[in-house]
Amino acid sequence: MGRLLQLLILALILLICIYLLFVCQFNQCLLNVSPSNHLKYNHTSFPSRCSGITNRTFTPTNDSLISKEEWESLLTELQWSLPPVVLLSTDEATNPTKCSFSVVNPNSNHRVGGFIDVILIARDTKNRIKTYGGDFFQAKLFNSELKASTYGAVTDHFNGTYTARLALLWSGPAKVSIRLVHSSEAVQVLCRQREQDPDKVYFQGYFEKGGKQETVMCNAQRSPRLVGNDAQCCCEYREPVTGETWFCRRPSSLPCHALTYHSMGGYQAVLSKVETTLLKSSTNIIVPGDDSAIDVQQQDTEIRSQTKCRPGLHTSVPAGFYLQDHWTSLVCDSKSFPSAKLISGCLKDKQILMMGDSTLRQWFDYLEETVPTLKRLNLHTSSKSGPFEAVDTQYNTRIIWRAHGIPIRTSKTPWADLHYIAREVEGLAGGAHSVVVFTIWAHFTTYPLAMYAHRLVVIRKAVASLLSRSPTTLVVIKSANTGYKDVYGSDWLSWQLDMALREIFRDLPLVLIDVWQMTSCHYSPDNIHPPSVVIQNEVDLFLSFVCPQ
Repeated sequence: MGRLLQLLILALILLICIYLLFVCQFNQCLLNVSPSNHLKYNHTSFPSRCSGITNRTFTPTNDSLISKEEWESLLTELQWSLPPVVLLSTDEATNPTKCSFSVVNPNSNHRVGGFIDVILIARDTKNRIKTYGGDFFQAKLFNSELKASTYGAVTDHFNGTYTARLALLWSGPAKVSIRLVHSSEAVQVLCRQREQDPDKVYFQGYFEKGGKQETVMCNAQRSPRLVGNDAQCCCEYREPVTGETWFCRRPSSLPCHALTYHSMGGYQAVLSKVETTLLKSSTNIIVPGDDSAIDVQQQDTEIRSQTKCRPGLHTSVPAGFYLQDHWTSLVCDSKSFPSAKLISGCLKDKQILMMGDSTLRQWFDYLEETVPTLKRLNLHTSSKSGPFEAVDTQYNTRIIWRAHGIPIRTSKTPWADLHYIAREVEGLAGGAHSVVVFTIWAHFTTYPLAMYAHRLVVIRKAVASLLSRSPTTLVVIKSANTGYKDVYGSDWLSWQLDMALREIFRDLPLVLIDVWQMTSCHYSPDNIHPPSVVIQNEVDLFLSFVCPQ
């Protein structure tokens, strides 16, 4: 009996040691990576939780706009669990075809306004249940015949199991769909690439003076690849209003002030065979599971928000749902604007400044194409990066769209036309007839989180100043949307930036149009540029805030 007790105690001690070793590996700041399966980086170790920092030192050391406490809070908000073990084979990575999900109590009496819960089990290629989390899943509830769908958040339990709660928002059949966007092993690659290789995308600077022309490499940071042997580096361009910087290799025969044009240069990510396989083999694949339809019974009251659309509202999950391709917001009492006359009436006497990327340019294009009296002026600018301007003299409306400034992947465009968002906002008087709309994320997915956070706090300062001097100005942020699926712009990278944006602008009285949910759950093929039916719903929601009466 004594011998048995000793063996039990030893076994218990052994289990405790194994548990402590696992916890230590899982939560430690540094994780050793096998050089045979991964690239050699400047740092010899990487975070086991991806949060944009490789040690506990405060990263934006000279940034007076973001405190150490705010930075640490942001990192905590964005922490993402990474594999606690070294990947020896891609067979150990999460395989979506081996994963499965089941609906809890699918045959219960379900009514509109209720919820269903889903349990998801992650497995690797050898059908083994994963023992850690970090996989990036997306969930939705849908009905193809009704063109109905809604977004559901996925909860990671860090042991290979996940749960999702989905709201029942229409009567009739509803099915669950879950996609593995990226395995945790692929996310680990994305995190490492984001933080330690900012030159995956590079740009061209075109210098012209006195008949001479030179083209050199440019980028947002003085990285080793940009600096090279240091003989040609660097011309530094500091924006006087915002303090933002940009770097170009020094031309051999022209001065730095001769920079005249900017364009995309190229893609140069360096990935190992294992990393390439992880990012391509199991990306954006539907997970097999419970395919039975849930019968949802109608209830007496209509599902919609009665809250007036106004700045400062919290964005819920779900934020709304599609039914017959029409988005009903659960955030506020959104309206439809099915005719040009209704849109023109809403925009009467408005001056709208849009700043962002091509996903916001889709809003500008939609309004121009839908409203016959809204005419674009020929400013003889770049067809991609603008700026563009449209006016409606009948309704006294003016809309401007311009790119959000560098970095931006675009065709050759005048350097002087690329203005930072903060610079434009600082120059606005604002007022009840002024609307500012911006989005900024898609061209920052290749850069370290600290750089993006700095850009956001610079914009935040300008927006806060605008709202202070002119509180009746309407400021709208269009969130990120889904569509990217590679090392240069994965949905996981976009989601991280979107969460950072929401956190940094959380306390300002502005509007967030959550197009992440609107694009994630729609039935259209995944594309960074959503189809017109989605754009129409996005613009309708935007207009609901412009004229909420």
